[in-house]
Amino acid sequence: MSALGEKPTPISKTKEALREIAAALKALDDKRRYRAIDFFVPYPKQQEFFDAGSSYDERLLSAGNQQGKTQAGAVEMVYHLTGEYPDDWLGRKWDRPIYAWACGESALLVRDVQQAKLCGEPGLEEAFGTGFIPKAAFIGKPSLARGIIDAYDTIHVRHKSGGVSTLKFKSYEQGRAKFQGKPVDLVWCDEEPDMDIYSECLARIAATDGSIYTTFTPLKGITDLWQRFLETSAKNRYRVVMAVKDALHFNTPEKIAKLLERYPAHEHATRLSGMPMMGEGRVFLTADQSLAEPTLVYIPPAWTKLWSIDFGIGHPFAATLQAWDRDNDVIHVLEAWRIADQTPVQHAVRMKQIGIMVPVAWPQDGTAREKSGETVSKLYKNQGLKMLDEHATFQDGGYGTEAGVLEMDERMKTGRLRVAAHLADWFEEYREYHRKKGLIVKVRDDIMSATRIGIMAKRFGKAVQLGSHAKKRRQGQIADGIDFDPF
Repeated sequence: MSALGEKPTPISKTKEALREIAAALKALDDKRRYRAIDFFVPYPKQQEFFDAGSSYDERLLSAGNQQGKTQAGAVEMVYHLTGEYPDDWLGRKWDRPIYAWACGESALLVRDVQQAKLCGEPGLEEAFGTGFIPKAAFIGKPSLARGIIDAYDTIHVRHKSGGVSTLKFKSYEQGRAKFQGKPVDLVWCDEEPDMDIYSECLARIAATDGSIYTTFTPLKGITDLWQRFLETSAKNRYRVVMAVKDALHFNTPEKIAKLLERYPAHEHATRLSGMPMMGEGRVFLTADQSLAEPTLVYIPPAWTKLWSIDFGIGHPFAATLQAWDRDNDVIHVLEAWRIADQTPVQHAVRMKQIGIMVPVAWPQDGTAREKSGETVSKLYKNQGLKMLDEHATFQDGGYGTEAGVLEMDERMKTGRLRVAAHLADWFEEYREYHRKKGLIVKVRDDIMSATRIGIMAKRFGKAVQLGSHAKKRRQGQIADGIDFDPF
């Protein structure tokens, strides 16, 4: 009898319990090893990329190194090959087996990157099935490619419907001719292909109503493929830019610094931001970190506020909300967004919710008249916005783009222009803003234009409260800062 009067547990039962625990731990370990897909949790930018698949035939995930772009590409491929989609999957689905390609720069890189992500470490028999494709889903052994040891040419995967999906590995170095042939349901390009190969991939999915997605770090700069995803007229293309802040595993400055040690300094911005290398073509060179500031929860009442807009005549509408600390001559960008295919009514509603009393600066093209006979600026004034009487100018009456860009650049370099860190669209345009043959490229520059207009017209800002009339009626007079709720 024990000290508590209980019978001791028989040794045989203890051993049985330990065996059960060991078996459970082994089963969990086997699941982690051979069903890695079950443990994948997407970052928000990866999820956005997945979700867009239901609406767009062509997608681009542009990201820095080791931020999860290839991982996202591999995970999506597995879902389509197997037909085993997560319960909350909003992207495209196939309810039948598919024929797909996984393409990369060279056969060696395809083996070491895409094949490894999908199938497990090349060359290790015991590692087969430790990639994102569940080991039990493989049918037969992969067929081997020629010329590269342990590189696969084709794999077959069991689809949930009962059929068999096929995936072929291909490399850009094979040349355009190797990308001709039979129709394909799905193409995944990891790292950027030349346009001739990309065009062949598009031709392969045309007959199947298929999809193509590309994951890469844009080290080649503003290429034809990158430009393809900038065309605002394209309704079937979608681009997601994933920066280091979007990759939650880079959660300390030390980890980021260690990543950058591997690359030359001129590549750092692209490696971190997922935006193209611009070299001397970039308009602004001040580091993001020098511009970004935490979202302000208190706005001193003395700071003047000003909306600045770019109307979106033939391009997306953009707006920024700026606060000017006149004592220190620092302009703070509190809000910024760009949006296409909406009306002045919709634009005005959003602006009034944030700052109905704030004056609105607007560009010279707002003097153009619509079919109704009213100017564009009057259309916005009719919606209750406090539009300035005249289009934005400098104090001397000028309104040239280069003069505005010069003041922006000077403020950035001297710490007199700060931008709320949560404004991802602002920073995306900022990194992308560049020149070609000495001229600023007028593509996806809408927020930069709105920012420049606001800085040019800063003297017209007013020290008014933020918020809507409705909020003031509900809560009475509310101090700035408490009243400011980022949209």
